[in-house]
Amino acid sequence: MSLIGKEVIEFQAEAYKQGEFVSVSSENFKGKWSVLCFYPADFTFVCPTELEDLQEQYKTLQDLGVEVYSCSTDTHFTHKAWHDTSDAIGKIEYTMIGDPSHHIASSFEVLDEETGLAQRGTFIIDPDGIIQMVEINADGIGRDASTLIDKIRAGQYVRENPGEVCPAKWKESGETLKPSFDLVGKI
Repeated sequence: MSLIGKEVIEFQAEAYKQGEFVSVSSENFKGKWSVLCFYPADFTFVCPTELEDLQEQYKTLQDLGVEVYSCSTDTHFTHKAWHDTSDAIGKIEYTMIGDPSHHIASSFEVLDEETGLAQRGTFIIDPDGIIQMVEINADGIGRDASTLIDKIRAGQYVRENPGEVCPAKWKESGETLKPSFDLVGKI
Protein backbone atom coordinates (compact mmCIF):
# COMPACT_ATOMS: atom_id res chain seq x y z
CA MET A 1 0.00 0.00 0.00
CA SER A 2 1.35 3.42 -0.95
CA LEU A 3 2.16 6.14 1.57
CA ILE A 4 1.29 8.86 -0.97
CA GLY A 5 -1.47 11.06 0.42
CA LYS A 6 -1.00 9.71 3.95
CA GLU A 7 -0.18 11.85 6.97
CA VAL A 8 3.17 11.35 8.67
CA ILE A 9 2.67 8.95 11.59
CA GLU A 10 3.33 10.47 15.01
CA PHE A 11 6.84 10.09 16.39
CA GLN A 12 9.30 11.72 18.77
CA ALA A 13 13.06 11.36 18.33
CA GLU A 14 16.41 12.83 19.25
CA ALA A 15 18.55 14.38 16.53
CA TYR A 16 21.82 16.16 15.92
CA LYS A 17 21.93 19.60 14.30
CA GLN A 18 24.88 22.00 14.06
CA GLY A 19 26.61 21.08 17.30
CA GLU A 20 23.48 20.46 19.37
CA PHE A 21 21.14 17.65 20.26
CA VAL A 22 17.54 18.57 19.45
CA SER A 23 14.17 16.88 19.74
CA VAL A 24 12.21 16.25 16.57
CA SER A 25 8.65 15.04 16.19
CA SER A 26 6.09 14.53 13.47
CA GLU A 27 4.90 18.07 14.26
CA ASN A 28 8.12 19.40 12.70
CA PHE A 29 6.73 18.26 9.34
CA LYS A 30 3.77 20.64 9.55
CA GLY A 31 3.71 24.26 8.47
CA LYS A 32 6.32 24.02 5.70
CA TRP A 33 7.51 21.66 3.00
CA SER A 34 9.97 19.00 4.15
CA VAL A 35 12.36 16.47 2.66
CA LEU A 36 13.08 13.37 4.74
CA CYS A 37 15.99 11.32 3.48
CA PHE A 38 16.54 7.87 5.03
CA TYR A 39 19.89 6.14 4.63
CA PRO A 40 21.29 2.81 5.92
CA ALA A 41 24.04 3.80 8.35
CA ASP A 42 26.61 6.31 9.52
CA PHE A 43 30.30 5.61 8.80
CA THR A 44 29.52 3.86 5.51
CA PHE A 45 30.35 4.52 1.87
CA VAL A 46 27.50 5.70 -0.37
CA CYS A 47 25.68 7.45 2.50
CA PRO A 48 28.19 10.29 3.05
CA THR A 49 28.21 11.09 -0.67
CA GLU A 50 24.41 11.37 -0.64
CA LEU A 51 24.21 13.46 2.52
CA GLU A 52 26.95 15.80 1.31
CA ASP A 53 25.08 16.17 -2.00
CA LEU A 54 21.90 16.96 -0.06
CA GLN A 55 23.83 19.64 1.87
CA GLU A 56 24.91 21.15 -1.46
CA GLN A 57 21.21 21.60 -2.31
CA TYR A 58 20.22 22.75 1.20
CA LYS A 59 20.32 26.52 0.51
CA THR A 60 18.21 26.14 -2.65
CA LEU A 61 15.75 23.95 -0.76
CA GLN A 62 15.54 26.47 2.09
CA ASP A 63 14.93 29.25 -0.46
CA LEU A 64 11.92 27.18 -1.60
CA GLY A 65 10.64 27.08 1.99
CA VAL A 66 11.75 23.47 2.52
CA GLU A 67 13.35 22.00 5.63
CA VAL A 68 15.60 18.95 5.25
CA TYR A 69 16.00 15.97 7.58
CA SER A 70 18.13 12.87 7.25
CA CYS A 71 17.41 9.74 9.26
CA SER A 72 19.08 6.42 9.96
CA THR A 73 18.67 3.79 12.65
CA ASP A 74 21.84 5.10 14.32
CA THR A 75 21.60 7.22 17.48
CA HIS A 76 21.94 10.99 17.60
CA PHE A 77 25.23 10.38 19.45
CA THR A 78 26.56 8.43 16.46
CA HIS A 79 25.45 11.25 14.13
CA LYS A 80 27.50 13.70 16.20
CA ALA A 81 30.56 11.42 16.15
CA TRP A 82 30.26 11.04 12.37
CA HIS A 83 29.76 14.80 11.94
CA ASP A 84 32.88 15.44 14.03
CA THR A 85 35.12 13.00 12.11
CA SER A 86 34.02 13.11 8.46
CA ASP A 87 34.87 15.99 6.13
CA ALA A 88 31.74 15.31 4.04
CA ILE A 89 29.36 14.99 7.00
CA GLY A 90 31.02 17.87 8.85
CA LYS A 91 29.49 20.22 6.25
CA ILE A 92 25.91 19.22 7.09
CA GLU A 93 23.68 21.97 8.48
CA TYR A 94 20.32 20.16 8.38
CA THR A 95 18.86 17.95 11.11
CA MET A 96 20.11 14.35 11.40
CA ILE A 97 17.47 12.22 13.14
CA GLY A 98 18.40 9.13 15.16
CA ASP A 99 16.00 6.19 14.97
CA PRO A 100 17.52 3.38 17.10
CA SER A 101 14.01 2.13 17.97
CA HIS A 102 13.26 1.72 14.24
CA HIS A 103 9.86 3.36 14.78
CA ILE A 104 10.33 6.08 12.16
CA ALA A 105 11.84 3.82 9.48
CA SER A 106 9.03 1.30 10.10
CA SER A 107 6.29 3.90 9.84
CA PHE A 108 7.76 5.17 6.56
CA GLU A 109 8.02 1.53 5.38
CA VAL A 110 11.77 1.67 4.68
CA LEU A 111 13.07 -0.59 7.47
CA ASP A 112 14.97 -3.65 6.29
CA GLU A 113 13.88 -6.10 9.01
CA GLU A 114 16.83 -8.46 8.36
CA THR A 115 19.57 -5.87 8.82
CA GLY A 116 17.77 -3.40 11.09
CA LEU A 117 18.84 -0.62 8.73
CA ALA A 118 16.81 1.90 6.77
CA GLN A 119 16.64 1.68 2.99
CA ARG A 120 17.50 4.68 0.82
CA GLY A 121 14.08 6.33 0.97
CA THR A 122 13.34 9.93 0.05
CA PHE A 123 10.05 11.59 1.00
CA ILE A 124 8.62 15.00 0.12
CA ILE A 125 6.07 16.10 2.71
CA ASP A 126 3.70 19.05 2.27
CA PRO A 127 2.92 21.69 4.93
CA ASP A 128 -0.07 19.64 6.14
CA GLY A 129 2.26 16.74 6.99
CA ILE A 130 1.01 14.73 3.98
CA ILE A 131 3.46 12.62 1.97
CA GLN A 132 3.50 13.81 -1.65
CA MET A 133 6.46 11.85 -3.07
CA VAL A 134 8.23 8.61 -2.23
CA GLU A 135 11.36 7.26 -3.88
CA ILE A 136 13.27 4.22 -2.65
CA ASN A 137 16.62 3.12 -4.06
CA ALA A 138 18.51 -0.13 -3.64
CA ASP A 139 21.49 0.02 -1.26
CA GLY A 140 24.11 0.34 -3.98
CA ILE A 141 22.38 3.18 -5.86
CA GLY A 142 23.07 6.68 -4.56
CA ARG A 143 20.62 9.53 -5.03
CA ASP A 144 20.99 12.91 -6.71
CA ALA A 145 19.49 15.63 -4.48
CA SER A 146 19.22 18.12 -7.35
CA THR A 147 16.26 16.13 -8.70
CA LEU A 148 14.27 17.17 -5.63
CA ILE A 149 14.16 20.82 -6.70
CA ASP A 150 11.82 20.39 -9.69
CA LYS A 151 9.69 17.85 -7.81
CA ILE A 152 9.17 20.26 -4.93
CA ARG A 153 8.44 23.17 -7.28
CA ALA A 154 5.86 20.99 -9.05
CA GLY A 155 4.29 19.97 -5.74
CA GLN A 156 4.13 23.57 -4.60
CA TYR A 157 2.63 24.68 -7.92
CA VAL A 158 -0.08 22.00 -7.86
CA ARG A 159 -0.91 22.86 -4.25
CA GLU A 160 -1.26 26.55 -5.10
CA ASN A 161 -3.15 25.95 -8.38
CA PRO A 162 -5.93 23.42 -7.81
CA GLY A 163 -7.15 21.83 -11.02
CA GLU A 164 -3.77 22.04 -12.74
CA VAL A 165 -1.15 19.31 -13.03
CA CYS A 166 2.52 19.32 -14.05
CA PRO A 167 3.48 17.09 -16.99
CA ALA A 168 6.72 15.10 -17.29
CA LYS A 169 9.92 17.14 -17.24
CA TRP A 170 7.99 20.18 -15.97
CA LYS A 171 10.16 23.13 -14.99
CA GLU A 172 9.16 26.25 -13.09
CA SER A 173 7.24 28.61 -15.40
CA GLY A 174 6.58 25.70 -17.78
CA GLU A 175 3.18 24.88 -19.19
CA THR A 176 0.81 22.87 -17.05
CA LEU A 177 -2.28 20.84 -17.91
CA LYS A 178 -5.88 21.27 -16.81
CA PRO A 179 -7.38 17.78 -16.93
CA SER A 180 -10.83 17.88 -18.50
CA PHE A 181 -13.12 15.96 -20.82
CA ASP A 182 -11.87 18.06 -23.76
CA LEU A 183 -8.25 17.05 -23.07
CA VAL A 184 -8.94 13.28 -23.25
CA GLY A 185 -7.04 11.74 -26.18
CA LYS A 186 -5.34 15.01 -27.14
CA ILE A 187 -2.02 14.39 -25.43
